[in-house]
Parts: sequence; C-alpha cells; structure tokens
Amino acid sequence: MRRWNGWGDEQFSLDLPREGHAFLDGKIGPGRALDDAKLEDVCARVPESRLPRDEETASLIDLDQETRVRHARGQSLPDWLALRSGDVGDFPDGVALPSTSEDVQALLSYARKHNVHLIPYGGGTSVAGHINPAGSETPVLTVSLANMNQLTDLDRESQIATFGAGTPGPLVESQLRAHGYTLGHFPQSFELSTIGGWVASRSSGQQSLRYGRIEQMFAGGRIETLQGTLEIPTLPASSAGPDIREMILGSEGRLGIITDVKVRVSELPEHESFHVVFFPDWDSARTACRKLVQQRTQLSMLRLSNPVETETQLALAGHPALIRLLERFLALRGADGGKCMMTFGVTGTRSQCKAVKTQAKAVCKEFGGVYTGTRMGEKWAEKRFTMPYLREALWQLGYAVDTLETATDWSNVDNLMCLMESNLREGLSQEQERTHVFTHLSHFYGQGCSIYTTYVFRAANTYQETLARWQRLKHSTSELIVNNGGTISHQHGVGKDHAPYLQVEKGKLGMEAIRGLCHQFDPDALLNPGTLVE
Repeated sequence: MRRWNGWGDEQFSLDLPREGHAFLDGKIGPGRALDDAKLEDVCARVPESRLPRDEETASLIDLDQETRVRHARGQSLPDWLALRSGDVGDFPDGVALPSTSEDVQALLSYARKHNVHLIPYGGGTSVAGHINPAGSETPVLTVSLANMNQLTDLDRESQIATFGAGTPGPLVESQLRAHGYTLGHFPQSFELSTIGGWVASRSSGQQSLRYGRIEQMFAGGRIETLQGTLEIPTLPASSAGPDIREMILGSEGRLGIITDVKVRVSELPEHESFHVVFFPDWDSARTACRKLVQQRTQLSMLRLSNPVETETQLALAGHPALIRLLERFLALRGADGGKCMMTFGVTGTRSQCKAVKTQAKAVCKEFGGVYTGTRMGEKWAEKRFTMPYLREALWQLGYAVDTLETATDWSNVDNLMCLMESNLREGLSQEQERTHVFTHLSHFYGQGCSIYTTYVFRAANTYQETLARWQRLKHSTSELIVNNGGTISHQHGVGKDHAPYLQVEKGKLGMEAIRGLCHQFDPDALLNPGTLVE
C-alpha cells in the first residue's frame, strides 16, 4: 500500500545510520519531530463533493473521502507538511479513473457542460504543485490515468513503443524488457512517476547522456483536448513548420490530457557498470567533467558531488570502518579535505564499455582523479530510486529536507551554485538556525549542466512555522536563480510553485505566446488552472 502522506510503499523504509544522525546533529543541531495527523482524521475533514451528477460519467468518478485525500497533494515539501499536519486545504471533489481515450473524451465533455476544472494525475510525484486544487469556487475533478498502464504496440523495426500515459516507470521497463528493449528513462521518481507525466513535465532521467531527455524519446502520441483529439504522428524528423510535440512537452495538463505516448526505445544493453572517482578539489573535478562531455565521451551517466555533498554522502553511508579505510587510502593519493566524488556509468557492448571506461579514466587521471572501481557505483545504482525514502527517516528525527534544481552555462556554474548555497545557508540566520546545504552536478551538456542542491533544516515548533522557513528559503533562492542566468527548472517542471518566476526566463512576449496557446486549446481555462502560467 502506498503511503498517503509521504513517499512510496509504506512497507519499505530507509533508516538513517547512527553516524548520519550524529553528523546532522553536529551540522545543524538536534531535531524535534512534530506530531503527524492520522488518515481517518484528515478524511473526516473532506467536504461534500460539489460535482454535478451526470449519468454518462458517474461510473468513472470516485467520491470516496480517502481517495480524494490520496489525490489532493503531490510530493513537494509544502505538500508533505500539509498532509503530515492534516491541514490539507483544498481537496478534489472527486477522482475519475478513465480506462480509454473515449473515457477521457467523456470527462472533457462533462467538464465543459458543467464548468468543472480537470487536473490530470499520473503518479502524484510532482514537487512543484502541478496536481493541487487551486482553491476555486469551481468544482475540481482529478483525472487519474492509473488504469491506462499498458504497452499497446511495439514497432520493432522502427523501435517505437506505445504506452498508456499512466504507465509508471517500473511497468514501462518490465513490459519492454520482456521484448528485449528499454526506454532508459530513470528519474529518481522512477518508482511512481508515469510516462505521461514525464512528457507533460519535460522530465530528465539519470542516464540522459546515453538515452537523452524525454524530449529525445517522445516520438508522438494522442492528446484529448477540449477542442478535439490531437494525434501527433511519429516522424524521425521534419522541417514542416513548428513541432507540435514541443507544444505538448512541458504543457503540464494545460492543453489537454495525454492518453497515449509513443517513445523511441533501445535494445537492452549487453553490459552496464557504474564507477566512482575522487578528485582532490572542486575545480579539478568540474573541469574533468566538462572535458569528458565536451569531447563527447560516450558515458551513459555522470554525476559530480561538491565537497560538502561528498562529505555528507560518506557520513550517511554507514559502515564507518570501511569509510575510514577509504578516507585513508584517498588521503595517501592526494584526495583529502575538499575532495569531490564523481560517479560515471558506461552502457553498451562489452567492447564499447571497455573503451569508454579507458577514455574516462585517462581524463580523470589528467586532473588528479583517484579511481576506486565499481563497488561504490554498484551501491549507488542499488539505492538510486530509494533515496526519496530518506525524507521519512529525517522527518521522524525532526528534520525537513528539500531540493532546488536549475541549469546554466559552464561559464556560470560556479557563480550560480555559490549564490544558491550561500543564500540557503544563511537564509534562516535571523532565527539563529543553521541550514545544511550541498550540491551535485548532473545531466551534463557541452554547453553546461544542471545544478541540484539539497538543503536540510530543523523543523520548527509548529507546522506553520516550518512552512514559513521553507518559504523564505525557496522563494528567495528561486528569485536568485532566474535573475542570475539559471532556468527555474531543469527537470521538475513549473507547476504552480514555479509559475511566478517563469516570465524572467521566457520574457513578456514569450509568456503571451504560451498564454495564447493555452487559450487556443482551453478558452474557458478548465484544465489545471494556475499551473504553468498564472
């Protein structure tokens, strides 16, 4: 059973090692847990549904209170605090469960007929407020695509697979694997997020160096809109005007509801392995990464932790005796205080992987990198989809954790990262509170890379005060990002939380174009209002 007020399967937990608890205690002080609300108490607060009765759609709509609670929020920290406190605010008036595109068409007709807002719902993993009711007097119907979760077609010759938009990551891969293929899209939310959600939010997976972002995978599909069905054909390339796919990518439910997704897949690789290298300092490590990418070394993934993240990861790893041995070994090789950990992946045939590993190791050695083999890389691969469970362990100890991510050009990486970290680190100083902040670079491009910053702070005495702490940190750093050469989101999308910062990136004319597109498909603003554009 999925947790109603947190991440993932309630039968699974990821404990914080004792050494990790002591580490955080030393960095920001001891935490104090807040009391969690009970599900039955939150269900008791759900008001009567405002949805009009309609015989054509009645069988598709669930009005159950618990179902509405479970679809009321995503996975942002404000969502977390709302569910944990029981102060959820607005609930959807019902949850629809269509099984076909025709069902979705019926729901769109229902919305137009009765003036109902529709919110598409994939895996509920949004961390930017995509799926939250906006607090309107208009009834809200959340449309869960969970029943549309099958591989419906596989063109082996063209390597095009068609999925229902509600197919979650594990089902995408298991259904393709049975035929000898992979999509290769592995975001950290892989366990719960869906293929339609990846398209709607312009998602990026951890092995994007090999497989590309979702925009390279998205070949076409079907979108049901209030103006009719939009079919996007699968073409390898076209110069016939603007690309309709690009209108749907990142549209976040404002233009229509994606029902079928056609994606470019690859044969399963013969071999894959993940390797770890430690560098003596940040400058050497960052330069090595940039060289690897700009010379087009065929890695499948690359991640670089800055010194504080490296220190934090080693502290949270457990196995203190083994970590001490590793630290002594690295110190002897010149990677001591200020060291940075790089993880890279190689994927393909065995001969390809051997050649790429040799190339990567040569570049790393040029910049003082100390190669430590695959053991730590294997541990990373083993746990890469379970790290969101760590939020639960931290919360039980009285700590709140959140992330901010952006992307910028190489010439601005250090400047923007330092600005973000400094702002977060000092953001609660007026309350005499410390914030533990660390960053890694990932999703590398010849032009630049993404910056993914995590921050941990102590929960306050109340939920309201804890939310206020988050608001100070989140909003001030978001403004800093967009005013200093970064995008408001590299991989999490815009939602409602990031919408106020979008104009700096798109400009006035660009925003008018986006609003005009939304109006063309949805003139009455019935689809996910408040998301993407305010």
